[in-house]
Amino acid sequence: MQIDIITLFPDIFFGPLAESIIGRAVKSGLVKINTVNLRDYTHDERGTVDDKPYGGGPGMLLKAEPLFEAIEDLKTEKSLVILTSPQGQSFDQQTASELKTYEHLIFVCGHYEGVDERVRATLIDREISIGDYILTSGNLAAMVMTDAIVRLLPGVLGCDASSEDESFSKGLLEYPQYTRPPEFRDMKVPEILLSGNHGKIARWRKEQAETRTRDRRPDLWDKK
Repeated sequence: MQIDIITLFPDIFFGPLAESIIGRAVKSGLVKINTVNLRDYTHDERGTVDDKPYGGGPGMLLKAEPLFEAIEDLKTEKSLVILTSPQGQSFDQQTASELKTYEHLIFVCGHYEGVDERVRATLIDREISIGDYILTSGNLAAMVMTDAIVRLLPGVLGCDASSEDESFSKGLLEYPQYTRPPEFRDMKVPEILLSGNHGKIARWRKEQAETRTRDRRPDLWDKK
């Protein structure tokens, strides 16, 4: 998979996407992540990427010209262009699973008051939001989505089953997990997990996941 991220601040991506699991995926060639500085597609000395909105109002808008040049330079027939936007569809695990199937994703990080509507109407395939709140830019949203998508790619987690049996993968929160020691400060691991009976363990985990989902996320439970 190839992921291109169009942004005004490419340097802030180096840490989050160069470390840990995502960093190893990049080094091993399972994914290629490229940050693209929008200012590289400007043609004035100042590298102007924004201007005041017609009709007045607060803030600035990202201009059409550099965004058109950047997206058209990167886009191929296999690309999906995503604008990070609070007006977009909500990002969730199912969306991440869908997006991992694309060969090429282009994230356009919104900034200021947004982008010129001509960009949105002409070049954007999807608008996606990571939540009902406003960030200073779409950079963090692009990082979050990149992380969630890349970890689902085959080979990234080492054990692909890790991403198949976790919160949201089946519409449920994950069941409680324990590791050694079997007793810590008078708190014991449930006996069922020490029994070696995989059938009973599976049923226990399912019951625990259902109970946890009902209690903590009734909105998810109501969707089942």
